[in-house]
Amino acid sequence: MRSVEDQLAAVVDAATAPEPIRVALTDALGLMCAEEVTSTTQVPGFPQAAVDGFAVRAVDVGGTAGLRRTERRDHNENGHNDHDQADNGEEAPAAPQPNRERALPVVGEVPAGSQKPLRLQPRQAVRVATGAPLPTLADAVLPLEWTDRGRKRVTPQRPVRTGDFVRRPGDDIQPGDIAVRQGAVLGPAQIGLAAAAGRDKLLVYPRPRVTVMSYGLELVDLDRRPGLGQVFDIASYVVAAAAKEAGADVHRAGIINAEPRRMREIVAGHIAKSEFVVITGAVGGSGAAPIQEILRELGQVDTTRVAMHPGSVQGFGLMGEERVPAFLLPSNPVSALVIAETFIRPAIRSSLGKTAVTRRTVKARSLRELSSIPGRRGYIRARLMRDADTGDYLVEPLSALEAGPAHLLAGFAEANAMIHLPEDAVDVRPGDIVDVEFLRQRS
Repeated sequence: MRSVEDQLAAVVDAATAPEPIRVALTDALGLMCAEEVTSTTQVPGFPQAAVDGFAVRAVDVGGTAGLRRTERRDHNENGHNDHDQADNGEEAPAAPQPNRERALPVVGEVPAGSQKPLRLQPRQAVRVATGAPLPTLADAVLPLEWTDRGRKRVTPQRPVRTGDFVRRPGDDIQPGDIAVRQGAVLGPAQIGLAAAAGRDKLLVYPRPRVTVMSYGLELVDLDRRPGLGQVFDIASYVVAAAAKEAGADVHRAGIINAEPRRMREIVAGHIAKSEFVVITGAVGGSGAAPIQEILRELGQVDTTRVAMHPGSVQGFGLMGEERVPAFLLPSNPVSALVIAETFIRPAIRSSLGKTAVTRRTVKARSLRELSSIPGRRGYIRARLMRDADTGDYLVEPLSALEAGPAHLLAGFAEANAMIHLPEDAVDVRPGDIVDVEFLRQRS
């Protein structure tokens, strides 16, 4: 019997990224960048107002002292930017009362996006919006709330110094800077940097294509009513959804029951156009013998049991000339879902270039007694909670009374976590600490 760790290592080692393709920037989120993106321009490209206010010469508003640390922080938290100005530790003078003798004439207004150049003269101010280009000779922006908000003449109520509330050319990106590195997973910030570099398309590793098929003479699809001895094909829907949630491009091929030659053609065709293949119902009992015989002709599949429960009976191997990873799962939807979470999800995440291929786990105190099968790692559906007073994690195993027998799927719909019991932890008492894996949170 193979350990969970050995099976997971084999699965992740076999996962490879698809061939790179070029996609629109709007479609690149979550994918791994397959090229190095270098900026050819500076961002911003011109001196820019970081706040709504008045463009001024700092010397004209008594700008000999720097802003106090708390004042700069307050403005930054409101979306403003001081671009890491030095803090000389000096306190700014107390805010003076409005004085008409200190007022500056407002000689114009510059909105964001303006292409009309303005030139500032000594002892003048120009009203500017956030993002607007600064007039020539202006070296600071006086925030609107630090003035009397005058329209024709404005009275400063606090000083600013050169560079205050100004975004300087190239502050964010300089020509030749690497905006996005090859191998980076493209999140919102990386997308923004690529846009700042002027790129509307990127070379990326696409989402891996996962084909999910099901086999079993007892299976019928959802457009038919099951007869005596027949059941709906549930497991393939469960696995397809889990693969899609993990980030794959999923194709559910449905039930592939057919005569052997035709079935071989179907499976071979899907292997040729997939990065991963999953076949539910392909293990367990003599009923799976026909599909296993076909799979042996197409590649190497190891159906050694894995030391876990549920989902011990499973298979994994490499198929076709391209050696495509193939998972053979039982038709029981709970076992299929546990295997998908434990092995298929990490394989997909690995091919996407994610550093965290498994879900987050925490230590939690069990609220109930529970047990597992000796020698196998137990995966037990549960509700994970937080103690309001201590902040400690608490976990409540979902009992058979609440969630039904372990092989029924309904209990998973009520669970937001899975308890992982190690192979030697047969019995757990209330208060014992256990490892718990987060599942997708219920809304």
